[in-house]
Amino acid sequence: MEKIVPLISSGTAGPLGVIHLPRVWQKALLGGLGRLADGYKDIGPGYDQMVLAALGIDADKAREFIHSKKPTYSQFEAWVKAYPGVKLDKATIYKSNAAVMGYIHKDDVRQGILKASGLADDGSVNPGAVDLNNIDDWTEFHASVVK
Repeated sequence: MEKIVPLISSGTAGPLGVIHLPRVWQKALLGGLGRLADGYKDIGPGYDQMVLAALGIDADKAREFIHSKKPTYSQFEAWVKAYPGVKLDKATIYKSNAAVMGYIHKDDVRQGILKASGLADDGSVNPGAVDLNNIDDWTEFHASVVK
C-alpha cells in the first residue's frame, strides 16, 4: 500500500475558516488507513494539537472519530461544529489562525528544511513555519514519487 505525503497546507482553511484544520483531517485519515508517509504524525504535537486545543477539541477524540468513521472533510467539520463545548466564535478562530500563521521555526529546523530542499539559508525564503512546512512537504512528495 502506497504511503501518501499530505499536501494540504497548514495555511488552508475549510468552510469554518479554521486554518490547518483540513490538514489535521487529511493526516488523521491517512494515518487511520495506514497510508500516512513515514515521518509524519497522525494528529501530532505542534499545529495539530494547537488548533484542536484552541477550539476546545480533545485530540484523541478527533483521531478516534476520523479513524473509525473515515469522514469526508465536510462530515469532519460537521462533527467539529457538534463537538460539546467547541469554540468557533470569530475571536477564537482569528487567534488560532494568527498563531499558526505567526509561528516561526527554530533556526535548526529552518536550516534543515532549506538544506534538504536545496535552498540557501540567506534570508531569501519566508521564514514562516507554514511556508517552510510547505517546502518540506513538496520535497518529501517529490522524493516519494521520483524514487
